[in-house]
Amino acid sequence: MAISRYATARWEGDLKNGQGSLSTPASGLMDNTAYGFNSRFGDARGTNPEELIAAAHAGCFTMYLSNVLAQAGHVPALLETRCEVDLSTEGGPSLSQIRLTLQAEVPGIAGDEFQRLAADARDNCPVSKALQAVPKTLEATLRKG
Repeated sequence: MAISRYATARWEGDLKNGQGSLSTPASGLMDNTAYGFNSRFGDARGTNPEELIAAAHAGCFTMYLSNVLAQAGHVPALLETRCEVDLSTEGGPSLSQIRLTLQAEVPGIAGDEFQRLAADARDNCPVSKALQAVPKTLEATLRKG
């Protein structure tokens, strides 16, 4: 069984002067959310594909890690993940780096086991697998609850 999700994109005009919108009709999270050249390559208001990939990766990694930890007998009290996605413009635009930063409270887990399970989630959550071509780093900090 496969679960299918979708989003829609609309674009009018050329790359630099055009404008677009993104929607996620099923969830309603985005409804004609603006995106364009200046929200992607500058600091104009609106979203961009890299921000959306970062959100998807942070969410997927965090959910996957919660499951891996629980299966190992360590239900997390709190997992907070920041994901940064770099877009390089050298030699044509490409995703050049993904940095995951995790702050976690996981009662009863040893530091080395926590690091091993976090690395497993970095490498094996579905979004990480889809982004295998992009180098990823993980900084995982285990805090006392």
